[in-house]
Amino acid sequence: MRWKLLRRRFSVSAPRMIVRSHLPWPLRWAVAAVALGFSAAIALWAFELGKDIAGLDQDAKAEVVQLRAEVEKLRAESQRATSVANTAESLLRAERATQERLAGTLRQLEEESQALKADLGFFERLLPAGAAEGLVVRGLEAVPRGNGGLRYQVLVMQSGKSPAEFKGRIEVVASGLLAGKAASWPAAEGPRDVTLRQYLRLEGVLDAPNGAVIKTLQVRVTDARGVERAARSLNLPA
Repeated sequence: MRWKLLRRRFSVSAPRMIVRSHLPWPLRWAVAAVALGFSAAIALWAFELGKDIAGLDQDAKAEVVQLRAEVEKLRAESQRATSVANTAESLLRAERATQERLAGTLRQLEEESQALKADLGFFERLLPAGAAEGLVVRGLEAVPRGNGGLRYQVLVMQSGKSPAEFKGRIEVVASGLLAGKAASWPAAEGPRDVTLRQYLRLEGVLDAPNGAVIKTLQVRVTDARGVERAARSLNLPA
């Protein structure tokens, strides 16, 4: 029996034996990690090499350059748009200021137009028909005041196409009765120096004492030598 066991152990039909080397698990994981890292490095190198061979990296760089150029172009267009917007805003403010000035000028012209219409109405009321040529007093109006005096308007004109400039003096005097006796009262402004070429309109006031009765208002225009050149009188109602 013993012999059979020994023969079976050393014969061809003896059981197989497997020799294994025992490694710790941490060392096995470290070896696996190194192998995987080496494989990844080889794969990355192969990928980069493939890109260089295929020209993909160059295309990406060209695309980046193109995108940068487009960004710069858009930035420049944005700056131009901002500049245009600022210019438009400045023009708008200038236009508003111009409109305000024009509105002020329009109001001033309207006021001047009203004044001219008033002058025209004054002239139409005072101009007599068939007036003489030369320097004349063509209009004289008087409005009583509450204190017994009056306010007057007088129009002096020169007829002709190109009359010479006239320099002289105008005097306004009122005459009437005071306490039953004849009296006269000059205008508050007194005699005034005047210069005119075509027409001159004057306004003024004339004061009279309480109880005075003004019957006549007279206007005299004299030249520089004191010679009377024009005159006009206005009879006032009692």
